[in-house]
Amino acid sequence: MATSKEIVNGSMSMWKPVTSGVPQESECTLRKLVDDTKLSGAVDSLEGRDAIQRDPDRLERWAHVKLMKFNKAKCKVLHLGKGNPQYKYRLRGEWIESSTVEKDLGILVNEKLNMTWQYALAAQKASCVLGCIKRSMASRSREVILPLYSVRGLSK
Repeated sequence: MATSKEIVNGSMSMWKPVTSGVPQESECTLRKLVDDTKLSGAVDSLEGRDAIQRDPDRLERWAHVKLMKFNKAKCKVLHLGKGNPQYKYRLRGEWIESSTVEKDLGILVNEKLNMTWQYALAAQKASCVLGCIKRSMASRSREVILPLYSVRGLSK
């Protein structure tokens, strides 16, 4: 079990067990990445849908105990694959909105798992960087443009 100390106005507390986090006995498909929470699962029946629905229910109870709240407006369901029955799921008794494309860790993911949107976005960003360089530089030589593009392109 993890422990921690707190320092308040220069005074240090005793070591205490950390009570935050998902309980160890939970069998949840939860993945926590920085400030994103993702639930996933394969569903091909109503029973499967009910099993998946238990995860947001369990997560919502956990958040309530920890005095936290999920921003329902930012919660989305992304149905992946052909023949997906596109079941609906609830959070706090309200339906979670479905989406056809979401950005995850900087990459656009769509329901067909095809990368066309990601390629178009990358091409658009590259075009913007080149346009910025073109407007701000008098020289069009390769020796000037390539280093600028490398630095400017990577910094975005």
